[in-house]
Amino acid sequence: MTPKITPLRIALAGFTTLVFSMGIGRFAFTPLLPVMRTEGLLTIADGGVIASVHFVGYMMGALLAGRLASSPAPTLFISLAAIGLTTVLMGLSNSYAIWLFARWLAGLCSALVLVVISTHFVKHLTESGRPDLLGWVFAGVGGGTVIVGLASLLIMVTDSPSWWGWRSFGVMTLAATVAILFLVGGPTFFKTPGKSTVDETKSPLDWRIILPYGAMGAGYIIPATYLPIMAQQTMSSPLVFGWSWPAFGLAASLSTLLAAWLHTFLSNRQIWISSQLIMAVGLFLPAVWPHILSVVIGGICVGGTFVVITMAGIKEAHRIGGLRAQHHVAAMTSSFAFGQIIGPLTAGWMYHATNSFTYPLMLGSVVLVATLAPMLRRTAGSRQV
Repeated sequence: MTPKITPLRIALAGFTTLVFSMGIGRFAFTPLLPVMRTEGLLTIADGGVIASVHFVGYMMGALLAGRLASSPAPTLFISLAAIGLTTVLMGLSNSYAIWLFARWLAGLCSALVLVVISTHFVKHLTESGRPDLLGWVFAGVGGGTVIVGLASLLIMVTDSPSWWGWRSFGVMTLAATVAILFLVGGPTFFKTPGKSTVDETKSPLDWRIILPYGAMGAGYIIPATYLPIMAQQTMSSPLVFGWSWPAFGLAASLSTLLAAWLHTFLSNRQIWISSQLIMAVGLFLPAVWPHILSVVIGGICVGGTFVVITMAGIKEAHRIGGLRAQHHVAAMTSSFAFGQIIGPLTAGWMYHATNSFTYPLMLGSVVLVATLAPMLRRTAGSRQV
């Protein structure tokens, strides 16, 4: 019997999906990188290459999503299952080539899942009259990051091998895929109710939001890839530096709920611009003051804004895109992914040259601020419908 599709069920399904597709599919590598580095499996430069290959897959997934003609239901569930299997694979092999392939495929599938969430879930909740639940949906990104961060902290404290984390995370994702399938009742979940309240006029792609979104990808991904390493360099005890990633995730989770409230009196672009400026501060602070406290504060600034910007950007894409909303979301996700590709590579190269994250953090901060200029003059008229 097909379960009744309610806004609360949609929000729970979206939250759970993002916990595993993003918290594990996207971000499991970050807190496990210090463990793999300690085990002698990877260097910082190796980690940067794996991260960038992962984001190549993410960009390919975003490009594919914009042209995908198949039903979103199989796309969602096949992608989640693939994320689970590739995560398990990370813990079954010590082959660098296999790791590259596994993280590439996980990145591709993560993008497909995010585009499905960002189009069908957002539209479903909006048309159901419950856009306030979107904050709970996107809180799944931070929720998954917290879970992975705490589990990785346990691995470090108990001197457990990194493969234990990869296998555990993968099995959890596979189990969650089955649970989500039962929760949403298959393809009927994607039949949107009622008449659309969204302006369905086609509009060309707005590069004034696509380019800053890509800059955000380049800026946030430096701490999102290297935050535990940066914390480890200032404080060697895992009982101290190991909390940097859970704090990042907790900030990401709580920020979405705050953003939902802020949206009652601020426009999409006002929230976006303010958040991106806070993110820039989060990169600049540990660059000029390399201390465990500044690293944690910077992580909170970045963790507390990148999902908010994602939410605001997706809402803005729906506002201006109409029937082309999915094309806007896919283009923004592709731009975001391109930023993520060059971010870790640039940061890894600059770290290798200077033995410091100071310069990549400062560069990322400047790019975040500079790319906001095209958005400023249109802020006042950019409220959500």
